[in-house]
Amino acid sequence: MSLETWIAFVLASALVVLIPGPNIVLTINHAVRSGKRSGLATIPGISAGAFVGMSVSLMGAGAILSASTTLFTLMKLVGAAYLIWLGVSLWRAPAEGIDSNAVDQKPLKPLFWQSFLISALNPKGPAFYIAFVPQFVTLSQPVLPQFAILIATFVGVATLNTVFWLLCADGLRGLFQHPRAMRSLNRVGGGCLMAAGVLTTRVSRHS
Repeated sequence: MSLETWIAFVLASALVVLIPGPNIVLTINHAVRSGKRSGLATIPGISAGAFVGMSVSLMGAGAILSASTTLFTLMKLVGAAYLIWLGVSLWRAPAEGIDSNAVDQKPLKPLFWQSFLISALNPKGPAFYIAFVPQFVTLSQPVLPQFAILIATFVGVATLNTVFWLLCADGLRGLFQHPRAMRSLNRVGGGCLMAAGVLTTRVSRHS
């Protein structure tokens, strides 16, 4: 793989992940509600989910999902249901003001699994990865090493993007010391997750 191709892939990946999706919404909400520590706990889950999704897709499972209506529909419905459930939970979360100086001590393992499942169960993943990644592969060269480089690069770019949003959210914690502000954050975040879940049900195998 040439350096020019890799740089082009980095730039394209940065543009792809820049727009906040369900994972970013989750990270921002946890960072604002509970501090940087909780937000950071979602990042390994997002990265691991993206890595698993890309790896499985590029190894062929994505092609099977794209070809099988039943499997694709099942994955789509599971992913949509999980997003909607998270959205409803966030919408109904207590709207208490936060202490921007407080240190959160909540267990981090559930945050990891939440973000991992959202990332790994994204039904757009297989079709997107299969359509996006091969455009940067040189067929005259061994494909597997190129896939490994591109997967690692994409996950790295996605991780940096999540850290960027986390730092922005952590810097705005002082604005959410009043219950009304927290209620608004819960409703916006919950609404985004529920909307993402509803839109997920409309995804086709050719999206």
